Amino acid sequence: MDVKKEALEKHYKWKGKIEVVSRAPINTKEDLALAYTPGVAEPCLQIQQNPELSYSLTRRENLVAVITDGTAVLGLGDIGGLAGMPVMEGKCCLFKEFAGIDAFPLCVKSKDTDEIVRTIELISDSFGGINLEDIAAPRCFEIERKLKERLDIPVFHDDQHGTAVVVGAALINAAKCAGKKLSELTVVINGAGAAGIAIGTFLLGLGIDDLIMVDLCGIINREDNYENPAHTEIALKSNKKIKKGGLAEAVIGADVLIGVSKPGLFTEDMIKTMADRPIVFAMANPVPEIMPEEAKKAGAYIVGTGRSDFPNQINNVLVFPGIFKGALSVRAKEITEKMKLAAAYAIASVIPDNEITAENIIASPLNKSVADSVAQAVARAWKEGL
Repeated sequence: MDVKKEALEKHYKWKGKIEVVSRAPINTKEDLALAYTPGVAEPCLQIQQNPELSYSLTRRENLVAVITDGTAVLGLGDIGGLAGMPVMEGKCCLFKEFAGIDAFPLCVKSKDTDEIVRTIELISDSFGGINLEDIAAPRCFEIERKLKERLDIPVFHDDQHGTAVVVGAALINAAKCAGKKLSELTVVINGAGAAGIAIGTFLLGLGIDDLIMVDLCGIINREDNYENPAHTEIALKSNKKIKKGGLAEAVIGADVLIGVSKPGLFTEDMIKTMADRPIVFAMANPVPEIMPEEAKKAGAYIVGTGRSDFPNQINNVLVFPGIFKGALSVRAKEITEKMKLAAAYAIASVIPDNEITAENIIASPLNKSVADSVAQAVARAWKEGL
């Protein structure tokens, strides 16, 4: 039985992957009086007087909303929020399994940026954090920006920042393995959507000095004009040598090639033109930009993908559970760049330097100890930034 058919049968059997479980026993009249009326009035009044007590007197301190508009669901595209619900439930499962965080899926039936922002703003008091999921670019940039301005709880678009952090962690160890310094790497990113731009921006913060972004129209260049403000912004920070052309021209002499695009876009000939000991992260799913065996044949020193059936799976499940766990533990008001950098280094450090190899640059997504390491680093980074 293939995985698609088996997954469908499982979903029919599960009838949903999450459920609400009561933490308060209700077996007697006294139990009822304490958990509900009349006793519940007292915590209500306490929260009215001091809203911060909502973290102590309700589940808010450990509750995250996983929110989508269904416009960029996995590799399926704009299928709508309702159809995206199985993905949101799956994300909630990962929150619980890897970090012990209760998460609730919410699918917003709108493609209007302001309507989505206002909807999330109105319900935000019920949660300790907001995880935005599977929202198409460029709408996702605007939604996240406005929510960060209006809310005093962490807002994290995982498709952007979770992906960026895990790529950063993988690159930290890959550079060590290849005997190269981060600051001396030339990095090419193919795909300038939400994930690609977030990765590029994060890698600049990580210390990458020479970044080249490529989209469908070719190398992003500061001399060109772009309708998408995010493209204009990244153009000013990247491609210092003002290279022009397409992907084939961009990769000449590059140390690192990262794909968040489509299957088959990387060729063996491209990899042969890269620098010595090239690093290739081909992360299109389920079919990568180039298959690992082809990349290796062309001379790739290290290859990572988003798939579990190849070494070096670069998966953001290593990121978001720990980031939220750390942020919630210190009641952080936002997820800062310093916290994301701390998360990347924490993930990278899970593999000791003497165990890093070309096929072991990143921890397994099933390694549940990673979330605690990330949470501790993120909490520490927040406290240091206060």
